[in-house]
Amino acid sequence: MATLLLTHKDADGHQNPDGHPEQVARLDYVRQALEAPEFKDLIRADAPMGTDEMIALAHPERYIDRIKRVAPSEGLVAIDGDTSLVPGTLAAAYRGVGGAVMAVDQVMEGKVNDAFLAMRPPGHHAEKETAMGFCIFGNVAIAAKYALRHHGLGRVAIVDFDVHHGNGTEDLVKSDDRILFISSHQMPLYPGTGYPSEIGPHRTIVNVPFGASTKGVYMRETYEAVVFPRIREFKPDLLLVSAGFDAHAADPLANLMWLEEDFAWLGRELKTLAKDLCDGRMVSVLEGGYNLEALGASVASYISSIMDEPK
Repeated sequence: MATLLLTHKDADGHQNPDGHPEQVARLDYVRQALEAPEFKDLIRADAPMGTDEMIALAHPERYIDRIKRVAPSEGLVAIDGDTSLVPGTLAAAYRGVGGAVMAVDQVMEGKVNDAFLAMRPPGHHAEKETAMGFCIFGNVAIAAKYALRHHGLGRVAIVDFDVHHGNGTEDLVKSDDRILFISSHQMPLYPGTGYPSEIGPHRTIVNVPFGASTKGVYMRETYEAVVFPRIREFKPDLLLVSAGFDAHAADPLANLMWLEEDFAWLGRELKTLAKDLCDGRMVSVLEGGYNLEALGASVASYISSIMDEPK
């Protein structure tokens, strides 16, 4: 079995204003990087359209209805200074949800080893009733809740290595003791949450902040000391990854100093954990990454590492 890559051209319909870092070109660079010969064995498929029923696993119906109601047929509607809706946003966001759910199905049914969803807008900042931080729906949280309900899993772990705290995912899963959520992120930085003291009502929230200029070597030491042992202790049936690449040293929105080889290391180590704990079942979902060249190269390094058998 191989790795599944899910994406869809509808992602290009979500067009933020000129100069916005979360731009259409992000996926252009990812797609181009994944056309290299070493990725010929990827199984490629279109992300299907998600449904309101899927979204309602994590967001209340009144929020879904509000997003649909304010989505414009022309022009732009600003949710906040960072987050906007245009005529193509709903299709892109719904395919992000559908792609995350399809990835879970494909992995759980044993059709692929693992999956990577390359869609936009990202999702890990979307709270229960608040679109923010470029995000509309919490794709990874929806995938976790879907896996629990529709595949009868007992526990799901989520690792979020985006440079920004996954406040939305935390908000969506913290009440469920079957979901472990671990977020590593720069602090201080947007959205201003993610303190180690935030552990959730079931102690299933783990926040791992890094100071500005943290290099990959310290990240690796911290993951080995804190993150990986907690996942092993939790013993998940499925591993989900919010794969943000804005901790790269070249990214314009943050100040960590990770490089492509650090994302490759994360991929290999997470895949090893998945093989040890949950028969290799792992789904990764694209979040941030705003230097276009660094994003393409980092995604390629990460996917290459999860395609390989762990050593």
